[in-house]
Amino acid sequence: MPNFSVAADRGRAALLASLSTAVGAEQMVAPEATAKYDVDWTGDHSGRALAVVRPRDVDQVAAVVRWCREHRVPLVPQGGNTGLVAGATPSEDGGEVVVSLELMKAIRQIDALNGVAIVEAGCVLDDFKAAVSKVGAFFPLSIGSQGTCQIGGAISTNAGGINVVRYGMARSFVMGLEVVLPDGQILRDLRGLHKNNTGYDLKQLFIGAEGTLGIITAAALKIQPSLSRVETMFVATASVPETIALFHRMRQDAGDLITAFELMLSTSVRRVCATEEGVYDPFSTAYPAYAIVEMSSCGGPPLRAWLETYLAGLMEEGLLLDGVIAQSSAQAANIWRLREGIVESQARLGAYLRTDVSTPISAVAEFIARGTDLVEALVPAAQVHPYGHVGDGNLHFNVIRPEAMTPESFKPQIKRIEEALFELVDDLGGSISAEHGIGVAKRAAFQRRVGDVPRDLMLKLKKVFDPDNIMNPGRILCER
Repeated sequence: MPNFSVAADRGRAALLASLSTAVGAEQMVAPEATAKYDVDWTGDHSGRALAVVRPRDVDQVAAVVRWCREHRVPLVPQGGNTGLVAGATPSEDGGEVVVSLELMKAIRQIDALNGVAIVEAGCVLDDFKAAVSKVGAFFPLSIGSQGTCQIGGAISTNAGGINVVRYGMARSFVMGLEVVLPDGQILRDLRGLHKNNTGYDLKQLFIGAEGTLGIITAAALKIQPSLSRVETMFVATASVPETIALFHRMRQDAGDLITAFELMLSTSVRRVCATEEGVYDPFSTAYPAYAIVEMSSCGGPPLRAWLETYLAGLMEEGLLLDGVIAQSSAQAANIWRLREGIVESQARLGAYLRTDVSTPISAVAEFIARGTDLVEALVPAAQVHPYGHVGDGNLHFNVIRPEAMTPESFKPQIKRIEEALFELVDDLGGSISAEHGIGVAKRAAFQRRVGDVPRDLMLKLKKVFDPDNIMNPGRILCER
């Protein structure tokens, strides 16, 4: 913490004392315990909070917001702090209050008949999924950070994950919201109606807004009947275009039985198997490209027998080089660890480029081919690891340093590579952020690309909802 003048230090102490009185001293995190709220999950972004407040209910959240508005102090809503674009990281100037929702984790209601559950924003996604499962239901949102991310953050960033190809983004599950607005008022609509066609759908404004228009404190979420049959497959193809062709064929033949369709290349599979303990390649032969395919159903005829015949037929046609269906939960877990271990295996080499882009599904193969050439031209021998949710056009095109280059030498190259890849995304009619959001990390790139009309509309919305600009200022939009 920087040195303050005596007057400034006294002013800060008085401000914090006033906040403590407004929200209750027991909700204030001790100054020596605030460090974990100052750094994001990646470790790439950090700041310094003026204070960290942990409300226990919506009224306490409203009290914090009213205090911040009265004193013109900006605030940063924070969930599980697993975001990748610094959208929930306090600024470096030490002037923002972090509002952590981690104590608001109650599951208020699970109604399997109506297909709705009401849950508070601080509930960890895995805990919510487990609770829903106990009553014979299923919540489809599935992302890598689900063991620590929170419901409110997932909604505020419109999280994606592996099941988007069948169920859609987080937005698809939200039936109603409870939100504290920037003036301290509370918007309450947790009825959980499947049909409600009465005027503007206000909840949609807060989904994906990254806390810039209000703080989500609870949600009514759509839940599904439990899946009774889940089959996980690991298949090999001759190339990325062949993998995309396989997805198209499977989508025609299996329709919405497909829950997930994930692409990996041989470089990533080899790296994960070499660096991550206990993970193994189901095949004895290396192939150029792979897909993890999950199909599922709730009821109906068994899938296994049909899939065995189906995969055999695809191999006879030459669409598949090899394929295996998991015979146990342990084998299925290993297949998914091949995918989930990519991030951990890359992080072992220090700073690397993480991207989260989308293109039309038909352009995924072209993006990978042209992107690989771009990286080679900029940083020869850099290691390219494209993987992701190609069933919905979302690719994580990651780049790690050449073996002969130090992390310090590679770090300045990351932005150059990223911008070149973003320009390629533009050329293919894609998006520079498929599921991670904008936050601070992608704000400049977003501002260069957003059109005048959508920018003007976003700024007007922000001004209407938050005229004092206290709600997560500087995230998404450059205006502060």
